[in-house]
Amino acid sequence: MAASRNHPEPYESFLLATDGSEQKITSAPDPKIINAATFTINKEDHTLGTMLVNQLLRDPRVLFAGYKVPHPLENSFVLKIQCKDGCTPAQALETAIQDCTSAIASIQESFQEEVHRVKREEGQAGPATDYYSAV
Repeated sequence: MAASRNHPEPYESFLLATDGSEQKITSAPDPKIINAATFTINKEDHTLGTMLVNQLLRDPRVLFAGYKVPHPLENSFVLKIQCKDGCTPAQALETAIQDCTSAIASIQESFQEEVHRVKREEGQAGPATDYYSAV
């Protein structure tokens, strides 16, 4: 907590504690549902939750995937995954994370290619305001 204010520092919403007291992901098997687990993902929000659930639901090994944010002031979400036999929820989550990472890298590459294309076209057409210099 900030010493002079009654609220946490902004970086505390997305950085894990440096003393190792926080883990990014914790998991627990579901005691009532076969081949299901609940993962708590800290210092993340709806952005990652939605991406992971959508990617998990594309996997034919996954029977159910859903998430919830326990409280709007908490920077974490709870992800529940149930899989078919032959796949564990942890394996499905790992695959979904890898697939999301690949998709983001592809989007970043396409964006950078388009920025370079626009810069080349502007350079040939004459001087213009460089809106893309920050990229």
